[in-house]
Amino acid sequence: MSERTIVAISAGIGQPSSTRMLADRLSAAVTEQLAVREITADVRTVELRDVAHDVVNAMLTGFPAGELTGVLDAVTGADGLIAVTPLFTTTYSGLFKSFVDILDNESLTGKPVLLGATGGTPRHSLALEYSMRPLFTYLHAEVTTTSVFAATDDWAGEGDKVNPLPARIRRAGRELAEAVAAREPSGPADPYGAVPDFEQMMREL
Repeated sequence: MSERTIVAISAGIGQPSSTRMLADRLSAAVTEQLAVREITADVRTVELRDVAHDVVNAMLTGFPAGELTGVLDAVTGADGLIAVTPLFTTTYSGLFKSFVDILDNESLTGKPVLLGATGGTPRHSLALEYSMRPLFTYLHAEVTTTSVFAATDDWAGEGDKVNPLPARIRRAGRELAEAVAAREPSGPADPYGAVPDFEQMMREL
C-alpha cells in the first residue's frame, strides 16, 4: 500500500473542543476512504492554540520560530489538508486567520483542502462558503466541493434530519480522499528512485 500525509488544523479554543472533535471525525473519514483505495494515511493533527504565541510572533517579525516551524513544514509538505475553525460573528476565528496569513503564498497551490467549521446554530453555516472558501481559493488550494459545518444540535443528532452530520462527514471525507489519491505523493523525492536495479541493468546489456 502507498501512503499519503494528511494534516488536520484545529483552531478550537476550548478543551475539549467541538472543533477538534470535528477535525478528528473528518480525519477518520478520510483515512477510511483512503484505505478503500489501498492507501494508508499518516495523519497529524495540529491544535493552533498550542502555537498561538508563535503565530503572533511570526506576524510581528515575519519569521516563524519554535514548534510553528515544524507545523508550517508539515502543512506545506502534506498531501491533503483539513482546516477546521469555530465561527465567531459569522466568520473564522482570529487565530485561524492569523495562521493562514503567515503561510507562504504558494504553500497551498494545488493542494486538496477540506474545510470544516463549528458554531452554535445552522444559520452560520454559510460562512464556510462566503468566508472560508474564498480565503483558500485565493491561495490556489483545491478546495473540495463539500465543506462541513457542525452546529451544537448536530452532535446530539438533533440537527439536519435530511442531511445529518455523519453523512456530510462521510461525503466530505470521500471527496478529499479522491483528490489526494489522484495526486502523486508530496513527500521528498527518492534520490535513487530513477536508478535501475541490477537485474534491469543486466537485461539491457
